[in-house]
Amino acid sequence: MSPHQPTSRPAAGAPGVPWNRQRLRSNNEWLLLELLRTGGGTSRAQLARDTGLSKPTVSAALADLEQAGLVREAGRVAPERGRTAVLYEVDPTAGHVLGVDVGRARLRVAVADLAGTVVARRDVANRGRTADAVADAVVAAAHEATAEAGLLPSDIVHAVIGTPGVWDEERRGVRYATSLPDWGRPGLFDRIGEGLGAAVTVANDANLAALGEYTLGAGRGSRMFAYLLVGTGIGVGVVKDGELLVGAHGALGEIGLVPVPARLGESAATTLEQEAAADAVVRAAREFGLEGKGGRRLTAKQVFERARAGDGAALRAVEWEADRLAYAVAVLSAVLDPDLLVLGGGIGSSADLLLEPLERALGRFAPMRPTLAPSLLGEEAVLLGAVSTALETARPEVFERRTAGL
Repeated sequence: MSPHQPTSRPAAGAPGVPWNRQRLRSNNEWLLLELLRTGGGTSRAQLARDTGLSKPTVSAALADLEQAGLVREAGRVAPERGRTAVLYEVDPTAGHVLGVDVGRARLRVAVADLAGTVVARRDVANRGRTADAVADAVVAAAHEATAEAGLLPSDIVHAVIGTPGVWDEERRGVRYATSLPDWGRPGLFDRIGEGLGAAVTVANDANLAALGEYTLGAGRGSRMFAYLLVGTGIGVGVVKDGELLVGAHGALGEIGLVPVPARLGESAATTLEQEAAADAVVRAAREFGLEGKGGRRLTAKQVFERARAGDGAALRAVEWEADRLAYAVAVLSAVLDPDLLVLGGGIGSSADLLLEPLERALGRFAPMRPTLAPSLLGEEAVLLGAVSTALETARPEVFERRTAGL
């Protein structure tokens, strides 16, 4: 289910769900809660018209939801005739979620309320040299953000961690996370969950970025949308008709593992990630004669900054990178036929430099070409996708907890 859709619950009368008064009342309350979440402040009379429920039923359900701390008064409207109408809205403080983006260079953490509003965040350099050190840094950043929001760790209903690689439930670890040290070790994310004190879901970073971009950014309204994440690694997230595609084993989109033909790479043994991710851009720039300033280590970010300033060697490196990304886009186009491909990630954020040479390269050898667009969320895409995904789990869970005793 994609974050933009209302979260569903079992309907009364469905197989295995008994039809009784309590279940019917619960379904009515959930229906009203979702309408308020998507529609904003609304009166009882309008809710009755929108749902077909009677006004007494709406009034009783709203009273229960207000008692449970799930809705609150949003104001009053005085019509030209008749009594003043009370407006109701969802109380976003009824629960909070945590979104985490783990990258080789940066760790990003956000705490958000049930409306999806980020109330606190941390963005720190990833200085961990071991998997345990990175895991502990994630927990520390999360606790700092939670405290800044005036919350306790126990107030976090659900956390979603975006990471390179593919989650393996049986091993309790990720596979193919080559850019982070020993990150695939089984049990590592259980350690993070224990440190956070919250239920944790682990998801591929490109998939989360695709969901974030589809919900809030350039992918909105697309039927078949692909998000190409290019940074320290390379991955793809694909959303079709609002649904994330993950493949039979959760590995759909791991395009960075695709071998690169010898004519593009130094040998047939290289992969697209080795040939086109951040380290490869730096290697290419050095081969063209670019060096770090003041004896400092050259980074991919610096290569693109100097290309913007007109440095010839840096511009050659950008063209070189565009050729390799064109190969990735050609493969995606032939296999998935997306109507839109959004370029994102650390390197993808330089779409202002990459899109034009990328279009030229595609014109030379790719018969099928999607519309190309820059990410609107930039380096926030993974984090916002993690928050949106966490909310999908948290909203019904908060509802069940708070209405259980009514």
